[in-house]
Amino acid sequence: MQQKRFPLEHKIFNVISEAARELNIEAYVVGGYVRDLLLERDCKDIDFVCVGSGIELAERAAQKIDPRLVVTVFKNFGTAHFRWYDLDLEFVGARKESYQRDSRKPIVEEGTLQDDQNRRDFTINALALSLNKNSFGELLDPFKGLQDLENKIIRTPLEPDVTFSDDPLRMMRAIRFATQLDFTILPETFESIKRNAERISIISQERVTDELNKIILAKKPSTGFILLEESGLLKLIFPEFQALKGVENYEGKGHKDNFYHTLQVLDNITKTTKDLWLRWAAVLHDIAKPPTKKFVPGQGWTFHGHEALGSKWVPKIFRRMKLPMGAEMKFVQKMVFLHLRPIALTKEEITDSALRRLLFEAGDDIESLLMLCEADITTKNREKVKRYLTNFEIVREKLKEVEEKDQIRNFQPPVTGELIMATFGIPPSKEIGIIKEEIKEAILEGKIRNDYEEAFQMMLELGANLGLKRI
Repeated sequence: MQQKRFPLEHKIFNVISEAARELNIEAYVVGGYVRDLLLERDCKDIDFVCVGSGIELAERAAQKIDPRLVVTVFKNFGTAHFRWYDLDLEFVGARKESYQRDSRKPIVEEGTLQDDQNRRDFTINALALSLNKNSFGELLDPFKGLQDLENKIIRTPLEPDVTFSDDPLRMMRAIRFATQLDFTILPETFESIKRNAERISIISQERVTDELNKIILAKKPSTGFILLEESGLLKLIFPEFQALKGVENYEGKGHKDNFYHTLQVLDNITKTTKDLWLRWAAVLHDIAKPPTKKFVPGQGWTFHGHEALGSKWVPKIFRRMKLPMGAEMKFVQKMVFLHLRPIALTKEEITDSALRRLLFEAGDDIESLLMLCEADITTKNREKVKRYLTNFEIVREKLKEVEEKDQIRNFQPPVTGELIMATFGIPPSKEIGIIKEEIKEAILEGKIRNDYEEAFQMMLELGANLGLKRI
């Protein structure tokens, strides 16, 4: 066991230490905060373990800090929690756990600090710092977690099969930590993940998705997806993504591996955005390529319609993954549907009509769409990359010009259904839809300006053609 001391300078540690002393119990900082402290990473979540009642320690500490603090107690779990400024503080009594094969819910008993460290997922998360008077700041490291931090290793404290069988989510967490920290999973630990992959099925979708989101939000998410695929977890939690992998050859022609292409797009977009939903758009932009793949003689492999089919898949994937079904899902759906449009504009002569339509459909998300399209450039040919990026800048400038001139972004046609009904004295009918659609198309095609007077005049003409009379 390591016998090193580390400075715990924040006021909160002295307060917890005093509260534990008053209750005559031992208290320690454990887990992620200790790991991140040693890695010099910022961390606002602090877990405290005491040999005694975690609830009593939380209540005593909160009283000492500010009697107005609200302590949330979870009696069934023996835990308590409160926030203090930007810190999230969690308290629990040391415990030991035992599991039955058919359940991930443990039988929990009071235990020692060592019992509590034994039940931790990885050696780097089993580190503890003492808050006790005679050993304040001392590192307790029974599994050589400090050495694993220095060697950038993910390893379980106990036999990995036991650790992963007890709580299969730890397999996802191993991959997530390897991705976030740029660590390597010990070979025998990774082999255990492969053996136990099927056990992930007993974990709630919400917990699995939470880990997947953290991988997507990492600096280089491709690392995590490759580990998920190699471990056998990806095909279980995200079969549509697994289906992207592989290259088919016909008549000596092969297509690019859409699995690795998508990961390159995802890595590319992390350089320009931390937005989870734009990153999800990168994950899903080519998701429907496998079922739309077709070999056309003289042309090669095509994936016609993959953007339309992919956008239809987005809601069902979000629903299954327990992701938000509101604005976030609709944003991703829009990005998937439109992701080829700006690329097409860079390959042909750009017309104002095409730019108006793109602005109309993308609305306020036009910049996000362009970021996704730029990330979608994965060719290794530097000249091609330079040419594509230059063309995207031209598209950006022309979009700006059209926007300033025609005010198309998020526009509503100047003529409303209510105005049409009032002008011609008609009830709701298909004629109203016809007139509105014709006016919208005329504006997008540049036949008339996005202007009330011009739109009103066209409405009168269209109405007359449909046999309607102005009242």
